[in-house]
Amino acid sequence: MLNFSATNNETELRLAIIECGRIAYERHLMTSNDGNISVRMENGNVLITPSGLSKGRMNPDDLLLVDPDGKIISARPDRKPSSETPMHLEVYKAREDVRAVVHAHPIFATTLTVAGVEFPLDVLPEVLLTLSGVPTTEYATPASHEDAVVIRPFLKTHNAMLLRQHGSLTYGKHLDEALVHLERIEHVAEVYWRAKMLGEVRRVPAEAQAKLIAIRE
Repeated sequence: MLNFSATNNETELRLAIIECGRIAYERHLMTSNDGNISVRMENGNVLITPSGLSKGRMNPDDLLLVDPDGKIISARPDRKPSSETPMHLEVYKAREDVRAVVHAHPIFATTLTVAGVEFPLDVLPEVLLTLSGVPTTEYATPASHEDAVVIRPFLKTHNAMLLRQHGSLTYGKHLDEALVHLERIEHVAEVYWRAKMLGEVRRVPAEAQAKLIAIRE
């Protein structure tokens, strides 16, 4: 369901967002009413989760449909658009290949940004194989247009980033890809944290890193 294509209709895409929200909530990647999920439809319009609603307890009709500029096309009267809709739209404007965006609040990855620690790209080979990097943005006031501004420098060259003291942003050609990126960066952040607790973090050797990067490219 999360690995959708251009042939999927709006009903199927709504169900995919609901499933993604359930997984993220149950895996503690989104807590309370935090985070938001969106999908770009084939016609350019965007389905996005509403404001003030747990992503683990949504129904398909809770989602809003907006145009590429954020204007509401359809929505329940009691549902308001996410205040971070501009951040999602910024991704779609910069990346024609992207059809799904997930903003989450993973605990360990977010902790790195609070502690001022760069994402440890070189501790597990699978990260070097799949991601070109996971940068951390400048601080932005949540629920403001600043979110859309601070992500701009990284959109063309990265598929995942950490929002300083505000979680993560991952995206891809479908929700499965965006969710895989999210799960991977949280896994690495937790492994790094646990290794630090044991006293030492061993990095992938530089020569091996070069080989992994060559394979990825």
